[in-house]
Amino acid sequence: MHSPLRDAVFPPGRHALYERHRYSPAVRSGGWLFVSGQVGSREDGSPEPDLDAQVHRAFQNLQAVLQAAGCSFADVVDVTAFIVDPQQHLERIWRILPTYWGEAPYPSLTGVGVTWLSGFIFEIKVIAKLPHSHQEAEL
Repeated sequence: MHSPLRDAVFPPGRHALYERHRYSPAVRSGGWLFVSGQVGSREDGSPEPDLDAQVHRAFQNLQAVLQAAGCSFADVVDVTAFIVDPQQHLERIWRILPTYWGEAPYPSLTGVGVTWLSGFIFEIKVIAKLPHSHQEAEL
C-alpha cells in the first residue's frame, strides 16, 4: 500500500538490504527528505573494517540516497550522528566531515554516543530540504 505522505526513495542497488530490514532508505514528504541512518557498509552489508574507510563509505552511501532524491549535501539542514565510544573515535571522525560538508553555514548537528551499532562505529541520518522542482512534483 502506497502512502501519499511516504514517497520512498531508493538509490541504485542495495534493495535487498532495505527489504530484509523493512525500511526505506529515505522518504520524501511535505517538501523534505528524511534519510534513514546510513552506515559504512560494503555492498554485501558488512562493515568496512577500517574506521576512516567506514566513515567515508557511510557518507558515500548517504550521498547515493541524497542523489536518488535529487538532493546534495548542500540541501541537508539537520544531522544526527551516532558514534560507538565517541571519546575514542570522535576526533578522528570529525576530521573527515569537512570533505563532505564544505563551507559554512553547516547543518545543525546532534551527536549521540551509543554502545552498539550492529558491528559499525558510525551512523549518520539527515533531513534535507527538497529542491523546488521535487516539491512541486509531490503536489
